[in-house]
Amino acid sequence: MSVPTLPGITSQMTRTRRINSHVLFSGPEEGIPAVFVHGNFSSATYWEETMLALPAGYRAIAPDLRGYGDTEALPTDGARGARDWSDDLKALLDELAAGPAHLVGWSLGAAVLMQFTLDYPEFVRSLTFVSPVSPYGFGGTKDAAGAPCYDDFAGSGGGVVNPEFIRRIQEGDRSADDPNSPRNVINTFYYKAPFRAAREEEFLSAALLERIGEQYYPGDMTPSANWPNVAPGRWGPINATSPKYFNTSAIVNLAQKPPILWVRGDSDLIVSDNSMFDFGTLGKLGYVPGWPGDEVYPPQPMVSQMRAVLERYQANGGAYREVVIADAAHSPHIQKPAESNAAFHAFLQEVGG
Repeated sequence: MSVPTLPGITSQMTRTRRINSHVLFSGPEEGIPAVFVHGNFSSATYWEETMLALPAGYRAIAPDLRGYGDTEALPTDGARGARDWSDDLKALLDELAAGPAHLVGWSLGAAVLMQFTLDYPEFVRSLTFVSPVSPYGFGGTKDAAGAPCYDDFAGSGGGVVNPEFIRRIQEGDRSADDPNSPRNVINTFYYKAPFRAAREEEFLSAALLERIGEQYYPGDMTPSANWPNVAPGRWGPINATSPKYFNTSAIVNLAQKPPILWVRGDSDLIVSDNSMFDFGTLGKLGYVPGWPGDEVYPPQPMVSQMRAVLERYQANGGAYREVVIADAAHSPHIQKPAESNAAFHAFLQEVGG
């Protein structure tokens, strides 16, 4: 397809009842299915090394989500939260006769899998979350219980993305001459310096395939009287993960609770209790004028929110393990593959096929 794959990875278009999906595969066709779901501003390409490192007997399946990579360009209805992607994944697994599966989600991909587990719990053997979006979405909440800062969820949704970054994606910018260039955003925030990915060019090419527009990335927005004066619209991935539409904390009440592995880097600046992509953090640091203060709009405690939900999950009969990887940022599976794979493979062995 558009981005070359590593030896051992096969690439194909798979038509389902919902969408024509681009999917990467590795391992034996009859193997135990392990499904990998990528994050925002990326694609299935970012999983290839992880797929190839799987123990013998597993079949790796990694789709490009709608709006990303080479999958058919259909809009994402943000008002459904992550359900467009959840339903797409179910349609794919049905087409491939590949369930139940071990599910692995990175960042936005973890949000998709939380929703998928609520929608289709019988298709889930285990869950591995890598640097996951909070169960209360991204932006606009202020405590471990996910309370909104404002009733209209201002500070989340499609209006919060830097327009200069969007412009450079549209132009296919491959430069390194500005902090807002896609290359520099990846290298600054996906990894902890001085790390550079061996496949930097392929990863950049894959990320630049993301569809841009009001129904795609970042989506539309609504003006707000509340700081920072933008609230969610309806369409696109950033609205889909706004707490206005996205809340998967109900996983704590699932009758059958799959085991969960939570892997994160200790230096993540994207998903953090002080995220550099969160208006609470940016306002507190003085980057966005008019910040109303910690009582009204503190930094979103994303990691603390995830931990609080998983603690309730465990108290209600589930099981989870948190693994923090040193000197890694938002992409520990790429920056620290040995450590990340060791935790993941041990988890697979523990939970079984």
